Amino acid sequence: MSRRPIQVTRNFRRNLDEIETFLAEADSARAFEALLDDLFTDIIPRLEVFPELGKDFLQRRTSSHEAATLVATLQQHLDDNAGVRELIRGDYLILYARQGNNLYLLAIKHHCQLSFDFPERWED
Repeated sequence: MSRRPIQVTRNFRRNLDEIETFLAEADSARAFEALLDDLFTDIIPRLEVFPELGKDFLQRRTSSHEAATLVATLQQHLDDNAGVRELIRGDYLILYARQGNNLYLLAIKHHCQLSFDFPERWED
């Protein structure tokens, strides 16, 4: 099987920086090193050979008007033969696009990065 070139987007790099900060604040710097090892020794090499590894993100059922609007906007920016896929690996969700023979790493998030903070609600 031929390998497909993979490009890392600015957003993906920014997400990695955010994960590094998040894990450092949680005293889990080693987890970031493990993530990088996994990305470069397993995830990226697998995607190069098996670009359909993840699930089709655009086939997910949207549960809100906002999500449907965002998906529609995303689809407008893609070529007809392009798609967005999601790969869940351990504690991380990775979104990547396949456009022709190229793959683009779009986003990566740790599942605990999302939080709800309502400081004004808890003030005395």
